[in-house]
Amino acid sequence: MGLRMGADDYVRKPFSQRLLVERIRSILRRQEAIASDAGDSPEESQVMVRGPLSMDPLRHAVTWKGQDVSLTVTEFLLLQALAQRPGFVKSRDQLMDVAYDEQVYVDDRTIDSHIKRLRKKMREKDPDFSAIETLYGIGYRYNEE
Repeated sequence: MGLRMGADDYVRKPFSQRLLVERIRSILRRQEAIASDAGDSPEESQVMVRGPLSMDPLRHAVTWKGQDVSLTVTEFLLLQALAQRPGFVKSRDQLMDVAYDEQVYVDDRTIDSHIKRLRKKMREKDPDFSAIETLYGIGYRYNEE
């Protein structure tokens, strides 16, 4: 009934705060995409290309060597943060700031888990994937291949 009355989405009880926040972010992204399409903002609509990696933030689309890769929101944000400045190291703390709000507490090892899953998904498309490098005790960096 709420959807018929014009609601964009709904969440059933009980729900987690994280789910609610992600649903809100999703709606805000849609609104930003609509606004940028109307204004044709070139910065937001540009597809980021780094070697064989292509990322389209408005469509939440990632391709590696021409093959589509399905990523979660967090994985997408982490990959985007690393690929924006290839060769520069991002610490776990910097990556946590990119992926999570200030109100959400996560252990820094959570980033390791996300990176591990991200690499696994990329290696399903290309077994030789090695663009995300671990610098032990420091963080991660993206290397263009």
